[in-house]
Amino acid sequence: MKVEEIDVNKEIGVVGTLLSEYEKTRGILIHSLHMIQEDNGYLPGDILSNLSKKLDIPLAEIYSVASFYKMFHFKPRGKKIVKVCLGTACYVRGSKKILTTFEEEFNIKDGDTTEDLLLTLETVGCVGCCGLAPVTTINDVVIGEVGTKKLEGLIESIRED
Repeated sequence: MKVEEIDVNKEIGVVGTLLSEYEKTRGILIHSLHMIQEDNGYLPGDILSNLSKKLDIPLAEIYSVASFYKMFHFKPRGKKIVKVCLGTACYVRGSKKILTTFEEEFNIKDGDTTEDLLLTLETVGCVGCCGLAPVTTINDVVIGEVGTKKLEGLIESIRED
């Protein structure tokens, strides 16, 4: 069979004929959001507006999809993303004090970013390292058994960056 003779719809089957061009375009939305965030560190409004026009998807729908996933962010984030585990094992072993210390040292609250974009502070329900409680992550690097001395060292290393 020659290439010119191939009926694309017949060759790719029913799935190919069921997907409209609109559905194919919508299928790349999440991937597009990932790429935008990777390039910018967050999802800037002006770029989302351009994406809306290019994909012919209402801007409200793009925001709806992006806000559904916790991995997407609409504000600039810090160079260091600090996550404090507040799961049961960590909480019982002092993670609330770790969170409070970070908040006081950097003058921000959970979910905020410092003005100089050095640090974003977040809490998580569980990191999955209960045996190392209390646990904190910095840019997805797990730091377990965070006591007073270790916490002071973490704060100092973040400030030195």
